Amino acid sequence: MATELLSFRAVALAALLSLLVTHGARAQAQQQPNNATDSADRELLSYGGGWLPARATWYGAPTGAGPDDNGGACGFKHTNQYPFSSMTSCGNEPIFKDGKGCGSCYQIRCLKSNHPACSGVPQTVVITDMNYYPVAKYHFDLSGTAFGSMANYGLNDKLRHAGIIDMQFRRVPCNFPGLTINFVVQHGSNPMYLAVLVEFEDKDGDVVQVDIKEGNSYNWVPMHESWGSIWRIDPNHPLKGPFSLRITNESGKQLVANNIIPANYIPDTNYRSFIQY
Repeated sequence: MATELLSFRAVALAALLSLLVTHGARAQAQQQPNNATDSADRELLSYGGGWLPARATWYGAPTGAGPDDNGGACGFKHTNQYPFSSMTSCGNEPIFKDGKGCGSCYQIRCLKSNHPACSGVPQTVVITDMNYYPVAKYHFDLSGTAFGSMANYGLNDKLRHAGIIDMQFRRVPCNFPGLTINFVVQHGSNPMYLAVLVEFEDKDGDVVQVDIKEGNSYNWVPMHESWGSIWRIDPNHPLKGPFSLRITNESGKQLVANNIIPANYIPDTNYRSFIQY
């Protein structure tokens, strides 16, 4: 198994290095910030759009969820379990959106014209990590599980052996049956600092703003994006619970979880809400 894994990684690395040499200048030009490009990206990556071209690579174990800790740059953990079920991906900046793309869902597929092992059957992945070294305008660095899922039955390893392929993708609404939005108080939170991970949002799958209301206040105060899907507040006064949280997704829809985090909260603890998009 170790030899097989090394072989997969060696082939993938060789293919990636070759592509970087050939397309490096073009990829670098594509990464230059441009407001018009950002606007076009938002339109192209909205629901109801057609299939867009991209390139796909994979990392981690062949049938794993990506990184060794089953997490990533979004802050989500246990991505090998439901609802992510190892069907995860890194996205480069137009997809990752500096963390605001965390939790978004995409259908991916590859055609036989891309690789003989491809099935052409769409599969759904969730953005859980950041792709720091893109080789195309849209680049999905998939988990081994997600990459192999695009293959015909029994040809998963053959497709993974390709290392890098052309593929297609489109934005789709997230759907996590049986789950409501979950809030995880982060390690290190204290009376002067509170950080919360937000996860499992249906529809857009993402959060673009979180506001907080303290137990002794009627006012909503904006929290700041710390990293990934983790939002924080560090005011100049001790925070007083219980805390209500208001989240806004990319479509502008808001939900309120009243008194979701108790005054005597425990860091590294899940606080499951009753709300869902």
